[in-house]
Amino acid sequence: MIALADVEIVLASTSRYRRELLSRLTGNFLCRPPRTDETPLPREQPAALAARLAEAKARAVAADCAGAVVIGSDQVAEVDGIILGKPHTAANARAQLAACSAREVVFHTGICVLDTRTGQPRPYTALDRTCARFRQLEADTIARYVAREQPLDCAGSFKCEGLGIALFERIETGDPTALIGLPLIALSRLLREAGIEPI
Repeated sequence: MIALADVEIVLASTSRYRRELLSRLTGNFLCRPPRTDETPLPREQPAALAARLAEAKARAVAADCAGAVVIGSDQVAEVDGIILGKPHTAANARAQLAACSAREVVFHTGICVLDTRTGQPRPYTALDRTCARFRQLEADTIARYVAREQPLDCAGSFKCEGLGIALFERIETGDPTALIGLPLIALSRLLREAGIEPI
């Protein structure tokens, strides 16, 4: 098994959250934008969308990264089967959080590792499911939160690694890093399956 430090790693993402998470395992990696169409397919379920996009992102970047191990990840949030995208505006963020108040939101986080050092790279994939129960949120609480943390590039309109943790009653997960966007427990397992030791 080869050490992670001895492998060229490319993260198929420009997300600062995923970059910060991957840096817990290694500081030796590059980031490349995947430029992947994230439009859901007709009747595509949220979990299937997250898994498909994680692999699509890894494959898009791997095409130009021969000899590297490429990591792709994607997260899809849903409430009652309805996908919650990134809000992009403060008004959308407030509306999303109001819709999530006193409800359970499920976050599906797909991850894919492609080792392009082989001729036909096999995808090593995993899918994490995290459930977050929001507390009852008043309109002024939502407005203050959005103004303070500006979670405009976050699916679900919150940052659980910051003040957003105060929005919840509970979080049920097998991997606390998954909710931020890159499940490191699953990633470590996939790397080992690919013959790469993270430690």
